[in-house]
Amino acid sequence: MKNSVFHPADSRFFADHGWLKSAQTFSFHGNYDPKRIQFGALRVLNDDIVHGGQGFGRHPHDNMEIISIPLQGTLEHQDSMGNVAVISPGEIQAMSAGTGIYHTEYNKDKAEAVSFLQIWLYPNELNVKPQYDQIDYSSGDRRNKFQQILSPNADDEGVTIHQNAWFHLAELEKDFETTYSIKDQENGIYTFLISGKIEVNGQLMQARDGYGIWPDSEVTFKSIEDAFVLVMEVPEKW
Repeated sequence: MKNSVFHPADSRFFADHGWLKSAQTFSFHGNYDPKRIQFGALRVLNDDIVHGGQGFGRHPHDNMEIISIPLQGTLEHQDSMGNVAVISPGEIQAMSAGTGIYHTEYNKDKAEAVSFLQIWLYPNELNVKPQYDQIDYSSGDRRNKFQQILSPNADDEGVTIHQNAWFHLAELEKDFETTYSIKDQENGIYTFLISGKIEVNGQLMQARDGYGIWPDSEVTFKSIEDAFVLVMEVPEKW
């Protein structure tokens, strides 16, 4: 293993804008730490809560892969490519901003808050034609196994992005042990624990902790209690 980095949940940056509460694993906007800029190609991992009827107004992006994973509630999406969509728990959305897009993300529910993960990855190719992808993964099998929800290949499972990265979700029962085998030896693994308690290569993780490692071939997971986990395999260089 080349190295590892552990980010406890309470070590994240926290921003409260009234309508938005955001827990940020890496430096983001006004929150900055030179030691917490990114993990390989993984640049942003924000754990966001948006109040009812509120959201992100029309704003631009370019040359970034942007992924949204709702955990509770619904997000309404519109963009300059003409896409209008609603995403809910059990779905994942991915945008390749490429040469440039504008988009909005709003809480569709006027009363209840929406909770979602906002994730940005650097692309492996600049100035591509912008693209949008969204899938429903809710019927897939992730009980004590890794369900793929994102990849670089259009004919593979999950949404597609312009990066040599793979995302998986797993629901692990208490005392279950398994391993994740990396797909590319140049990649690292960043685990974000959504709920529960697990050990990853012996590192104890609790809800909302993050743990990044550069393994030789595989990573061992052991659930201390029932757990819901997001595993992101991303390049060290891009």
